[in-house]
Amino acid sequence: MINRILIRVKVVQMLYSYLLTQSEFHIDAAPEAPSADRRFAYTVYLDLLLSVMELSGISTARARGAHSLVVERVLRENRVGAALAATDELKTTLTRGNSDIDGMRPYLQRVADAVAASDAFRDYKKIKNRTPADDARFWSVVLETILLKDPELSAFMRTVPGFTGKGLEMGLDAAKVSLAAFGDARLGYLTAKTDLQRSLDKAYDLYYGIFELMVEITREQRKRLEAAKEKYVPTAADLNPVTKFVDNAFIARLEADEAFAGRMEKSPMHWGDDTVLVPRLLDAILSSELYAKYMEEPVGDYASECEFWRELCKSIILPSDDLAEAMESRSVFWNDDMQVMGTFVLKSLRQMASAPEGEPLPFLPQYKDAEDEAFGPELFTLAVDHRDEYRSYIDRFINAEHWDPERLAFMDIVIMTCAIAELLNYPSIPVPVTMNEYVEIANSYSTARSGQFVNGLLYAVSEYLRAEGKLTK
Repeated sequence: MINRILIRVKVVQMLYSYLLTQSEFHIDAAPEAPSADRRFAYTVYLDLLLSVMELSGISTARARGAHSLVVERVLRENRVGAALAATDELKTTLTRGNSDIDGMRPYLQRVADAVAASDAFRDYKKIKNRTPADDARFWSVVLETILLKDPELSAFMRTVPGFTGKGLEMGLDAAKVSLAAFGDARLGYLTAKTDLQRSLDKAYDLYYGIFELMVEITREQRKRLEAAKEKYVPTAADLNPVTKFVDNAFIARLEADEAFAGRMEKSPMHWGDDTVLVPRLLDAILSSELYAKYMEEPVGDYASECEFWRELCKSIILPSDDLAEAMESRSVFWNDDMQVMGTFVLKSLRQMASAPEGEPLPFLPQYKDAEDEAFGPELFTLAVDHRDEYRSYIDRFINAEHWDPERLAFMDIVIMTCAIAELLNYPSIPVPVTMNEYVEIANSYSTARSGQFVNGLLYAVSEYLRAEGKLTK
């Protein structure tokens, strides 16, 4: 029910926010024209990061078949060691032998044992749902209070050529800064993925919320009819009102549906507390020709009662500026959801009109299938993990005479990154479908020229990927 059109939009939005605000984890470059202290500090810096890899159970030995340390399972599962192992700068350091990790390795098993027995590790294991920031803080503590406090390892460090006490301190500080940056970046990544899922969940809340709004509008009219009877001088119409609207068979069935009633009890919408939106929508309905015509006609069958509410939604409720304003104030995730969710509400109302009596109402599921449910998180991850590769494809086809790569609209880059991720990783989605969807997103969310630009560049990239044998569909 949450279709791929909306999922693509939300992935683009979350990727834009994430890439705009992230703090990159990176390995510092070697200092230029360094002093003795800075030169040794950089050696210590690399050695400490490689030590974290070893203490995570990832061998840095260049010899084939070299054994990794025996370490606790929790340490093998931490994100920092794996991230360091994937870093090109550290791979180059190991290949060129520009570190003292080989000399440190004989001491690291004892350090690993000390880590496993430490209070810091016991506290770390107690943390539920450990974040990358927790991982990074833990390793900073290990480096400072356990590894560099090991007497034999400390003695070895003093034998390294160029040793200076100041350089040792500076190297430790630099390692802690890189670890902290990693924690910030990965936490931002996880936050973005969580926000993506929350956004999709909120869209589904909105789908049900529109049905809940129908019920609350009806309840508001019931209150008005009851209040009219309590007037000081009620009229005959007040005492004996026409209740066709409040007795609508579809609304009665909606209120009686057990699954729907259970969802309303836990609903985040709470339209009943809205003293502005619900009365205004009811006033708009009561003053409409649609309502007047409905009230003049005799009570129809269930299907016609359902169709009445479908027409109310299509012509009065969904286009309402009051509803749009209420949506904006309630959730930042609903700005782009109303049109899609409104379409599915109208589709559901048509299906409900023919639902057999006595059966639960056929509300749409959140996703069509498991593949659609996984599509958003997978696409986001692919776009993040391969963004540098995909950006290289984009830069390859930018005409420098007309477009400065450094001044491209950032949203265009994000849109094309997602599009390339989809082109390369979803063989069942036709290339024209992917290209058309992202061109539409560019037309809606970027600059006036973006749709045309994205279309042309994606076509060039897709042809290049075909020629390279990377795109085969």
